[in-house]
Amino acid sequence: MKELKEKVILEIKKIYDPEIPVNIYELGLIYKIEIEDLKKVKIEMTLTSPNCPVAESLPKMVKDNILKIEEVSDVELKLVWNPPWTKDMMSEAAKLELNL
Repeated sequence: MKELKEKVILEIKKIYDPEIPVNIYELGLIYKIEIEDLKKVKIEMTLTSPNCPVAESLPKMVKDNILKIEEVSDVELKLVWNPPWTKDMMSEAAKLELNL
């Protein structure tokens, strides 16, 4: 399970917010990753704002990337707005990258 979660995180780290040169994992947009039955992945994620121009495509990219993992048969992705995303949710690496 831990190995699969690490693979999921690696796939998510390949996806970048088009307006910020940092991957969405380091940006803190992924709130929860759960592995169920060894094959099903549940993701809770948010966007930097509800009006984000990639509100349609970014969650689909996350789901599609995770489905590329051989051990994954299904991805349940939930877009959430609570708590609202803030810069405080970014990793230290992301803050350094953006000089914050």
